[in-house]
Amino acid sequence: MEVERQIESGTAGATEQTSIKSKIVEFLWHLKKEGRSQRTIFTYDKYLKMLEENGANLLDPDSVKLVIANNKKWKQNTKRLASTVYNSFASYHRIPFKPPKYKVQRKVPFIPLEKELDALISGSSKRMAALLQLLKETGLRIGEALRLEWKDLDFENNILYVNETEKNGKPRVFKISEKLVSMLKRLNNDSKKVFGKATYNGIETHFTQIRKRLAVKLQNPRLLRISFHTFRHWKATMEYHKTKDILHVMQILGHRNIETTLIYTQLVNFEKDEYHSSTARNIEEAKKLIEAGFEYVCTYDDIMLFRKRK
Repeated sequence: MEVERQIESGTAGATEQTSIKSKIVEFLWHLKKEGRSQRTIFTYDKYLKMLEENGANLLDPDSVKLVIANNKKWKQNTKRLASTVYNSFASYHRIPFKPPKYKVQRKVPFIPLEKELDALISGSSKRMAALLQLLKETGLRIGEALRLEWKDLDFENNILYVNETEKNGKPRVFKISEKLVSMLKRLNNDSKKVFGKATYNGIETHFTQIRKRLAVKLQNPRLLRISFHTFRHWKATMEYHKTKDILHVMQILGHRNIETTLIYTQLVNFEKDEYHSSTARNIEEAKKLIEAGFEYVCTYDDIMLFRKRK
């Protein structure tokens, strides 16, 4: 709307600063029209502003290169992403720019304990708790979760359909727990979307506040390392450890390239095999345990034994 207003009024580009801001808005609007996700647009906006705040003139590619190269606080991955974002911006506005090469430094992502994820869920507001439980059970990207509509849920059969994917991911279907169904039903369903008009920026800010409060309250600084994407890494890691089936994990995550899935399955070396154990005497009890994340071990004296990693 701002871009359209400026174009119609003819005020875009009145000064260099106004011109740069206008070009950023125009570029972000272009990304939206191209169908890029809300999170991607937020990230591009964030990095362009970071470059400006560090003294870069976005209309001068040499200035941008110097700022990226001389920033000692930025890691190689940050510099690579800043360069990639500006390259897209420059390409759209036909600004000649040859991006510098920065090596990708892959690190093993942080995988929290399940009880730490559960602590965040139990300590969150009603809507945030439902969102986090959803991420835990499905491994959805946060953007995919925020796009969910009520029509995507089959409460009668506890099934969730994911058709609005991100990063060219595959559509998929999930069986969700009674716990999650109950949490979702308590949400206000006046909106078309399950989580209403929540934006990535707003929901992330709210989550950061919850995380900080609980880290202090529970005296566990590890909670500060948990992001929305951490839930996805945790889900992939646990599924692979349980099944040792890379194709199964690939299907859950919606990946089209198995190389991407492999990154998620080399995350944790379980040095200790510590489990919660439980038993079931009939099909209904066994069903509830499986929905709670327990895996079947064996049957002894007509009693089914289950376990779940601590």
